[in-house]
Amino acid sequence: MSTDLSKRRVVVTGIGTINPLGNSKKGSWENIKKGVSALAPITRFDTTGHKTTFAAEVKDFDPIAHFGRRDARRTDIVIQYGWAAAREALADCDFDSIDAETRRRCGVIIGTGLGGVGSTETSVTVHNEKGPGKVSPHFIPMMLPDSIPARISLEYGLCGPNIAIATACASSTNSIGEAAQMVKYGGYDVMVGGGAESTINPTIVAGFNNMGALSTWNHDPQSACRPFTASRNGFVMGEGATIMVLEELEHALKRGVHIYGEVAGYGTSADAYHVTAPHVDGLGAYYSMQQALERANLSPNEIDYINTHGTSTKLNDAMETKAIKKLFGDSAYKTAVSSTKPMHGHLLGGAGALEFMIALLAMQDGFVPQTLNYEDPDPELDLDYSGAGPKEIEINTAMSNSFGFGGHNATLIARKVQM
Repeated sequence: MSTDLSKRRVVVTGIGTINPLGNSKKGSWENIKKGVSALAPITRFDTTGHKTTFAAEVKDFDPIAHFGRRDARRTDIVIQYGWAAAREALADCDFDSIDAETRRRCGVIIGTGLGGVGSTETSVTVHNEKGPGKVSPHFIPMMLPDSIPARISLEYGLCGPNIAIATACASSTNSIGEAAQMVKYGGYDVMVGGGAESTINPTIVAGFNNMGALSTWNHDPQSACRPFTASRNGFVMGEGATIMVLEELEHALKRGVHIYGEVAGYGTSADAYHVTAPHVDGLGAYYSMQQALERANLSPNEIDYINTHGTSTKLNDAMETKAIKKLFGDSAYKTAVSSTKPMHGHLLGGAGALEFMIALLAMQDGFVPQTLNYEDPDPELDLDYSGAGPKEIEINTAMSNSFGFGGHNATLIARKVQM
């Protein structure tokens, strides 16, 4: 393996996911290619009195089947999603073949915006109704964001960096980017990165509703997420996890494992503008994409596909379009662009990892997913948003954007591996 840090290259060798479109990488990608929408009425709680009554829920996930009754009872659903996705990713890259000594130099960085918020809400209710003595002794590790990477580290003996990142909706993109930096510049040969979120519960839905962030198209959930259209009126909540194995190229080649693509560039920035609203001109998004391009040593016209943050909110879609046009110039109109959130919803802290998975698989298959519900284009947003349907084109490079409350911005660029 290369010890010259300036020459080390980072590749993705394992992917696992639990999300509203499927409980595996294969099943999820098949549904994305079919243009399936997972948006439907909420089943987790009684939505009476809520302005929004739909979301994109994970389906047919049985934590007892994955972890046994004891661990299922002692872990929040967000931990279970991240843990299960990690198991798929690590099996995908034949991690069992890596010896114990090497595992001591492997680490894990996982992003989540809110951690075990479901357990927090339940425990507050128990405390208020039954008293402090009835709060579970497992409550604290159930709600801590770092319990997700901790579980992965414990199961696989990863003794390197063990970190949780919370940058709102940019969390999992930052986590993959920082894990890639650990491989490239920190000398680690293998890192696990990604993100998880599960916030479809009464208080969080009410909070997002009352700040005007969620779509209220209760009459037609599958049409509610409408990125880049004139009628967009808010995002649709999703949930789940996507985890990836990031590996130094020579290490991966020596093991003979499948390589999905190279993590060629990573950028991150702050708007320094507003606690929830994005910079009106998209300057933070611009800086994030610009940094990712510089680190990848690519020019804008070399990007073939952008999986946008594309939330279906008035401010985000407008600023992201402005940022792309400012950075890409005339190339912006020649670059395939789409948002896949109308299919899987907005996974918040888990969004970026799922969308980077989609970008990698799009590059691998030469397939640009459609932006569903692109029926009434916003005349001020004039890029090619792939609204007419999916396309088959050659994709050598793909970009994925994530932007979060607090002014957090993160961008990843994938590239086909060239020797």
